[in-house]
Amino acid sequence: MPAIADVVAVPTLGGYFFDDKEAIVTTADRDGFSYAGEPVTPGFSRVRQPAEAISVQIELTNGRIGVGECTAVQYSGFGGRDVYFDADSHLDDIEATVSDALVGRDASDFTNNVATIDEVAAETGGLHTAVRYGLSQALLETAAIADSKTMTEVITDAYDLDLVPQPVPIFTQSGSNRYDNAEKMILKRVPVLPHGLFNSVDDIGADGERLLEYLSWLSERISELGSSSYRPTIHLDIYGTVGEIFDPPYDTTDIVDYFAELERAASPYQLRIESPIEAGSRSEQITALGTLRDALTDHSIPVDIVADEFCNTYEDVTAFVDADAVDMVQIKMPDLGDLTNSIDAVRYCSGTDILAYLGGSCAETDISARVSTHVGLATRPDQLLAKPGMGVDEPYLITNNEMKRTLRRLA
Repeated sequence: MPAIADVVAVPTLGGYFFDDKEAIVTTADRDGFSYAGEPVTPGFSRVRQPAEAISVQIELTNGRIGVGECTAVQYSGFGGRDVYFDADSHLDDIEATVSDALVGRDASDFTNNVATIDEVAAETGGLHTAVRYGLSQALLETAAIADSKTMTEVITDAYDLDLVPQPVPIFTQSGSNRYDNAEKMILKRVPVLPHGLFNSVDDIGADGERLLEYLSWLSERISELGSSSYRPTIHLDIYGTVGEIFDPPYDTTDIVDYFAELERAASPYQLRIESPIEAGSRSEQITALGTLRDALTDHSIPVDIVADEFCNTYEDVTAFVDADAVDMVQIKMPDLGDLTNSIDAVRYCSGTDILAYLGGSCAETDISARVSTHVGLATRPDQLLAKPGMGVDEPYLITNNEMKRTLRRLA
């Protein structure tokens, strides 16, 4: 059985940009594609800057190489997440400290090799979540190479999961080009669409009227460009903007009536709203979203509420699930660090009423997207994010094609 011979780290690019969200929502002004103003979050040299990544290459004693990529999310360092990810500052962590711990280990022992990373983190005072994310990806591929399996099979075997050779619904995000990109998704029959990136009150309208107009347009376009058999789920991320329009408590007649209007505009398609409110802490977020969800349930308004902010770690995911505060949790893979944490988070949702959204970020890479696809095929979340980037064609191609290739091998 091949062993780990060497670990190499190469600085690379992420698929989009790192944005200082704190500056964007407080002081920065849009300047074309960039932002004018000073950064607020530590680590940023400007409000918007290219996303960074590290390509981790684990060489085996048989000469084969497994690859993973260390990436963070677009809003690096915000909302309870790990600090801003500066790739250069973590190269020595990988090539020296982590490499020393991994070299010589059985390449096929995926879960114990990931546990070794955690031991290194505990001994050294911590490894960035992005570093643990990329290392665990590379360890998953090396295990697949060592055992001549797909990465999907490595996970199902390690966790004693049923191998289900069926696709997982893919969710594709439009970026701010909400109209053209939504039409691309419809033409490609994407199962979940379009994200929308409604990250300001200006985007949704002072009274939420622009969001209603967009939903009405989107529902109509699905009917026009799709077919009677195409029934996608509409999933919009609105970045807390409803919480900026409506004052708490979030169970008033006004907010309930607004969500009823949203549901009618999306009809006949299922509607999911991610981050309708953004509070200041995990407990406050759970309370706010739970209050809204209970009100919608009481009034029989079938709009799913999705948690994102302050749902960053395995412990965060379990807290939202245990509180029964939302209909779906985003398991944002770079924020959870080890792939094993994301696997455990999806499994924790299984058997509950809470749907699992295996997500991530536009700032990831093609490598992390492919590995994430295998995690999705093995754990069976309710939807899987297409990544990286804010387009449609490239991330959907990467995720969909990796899924199709793997399903063919499994069949």
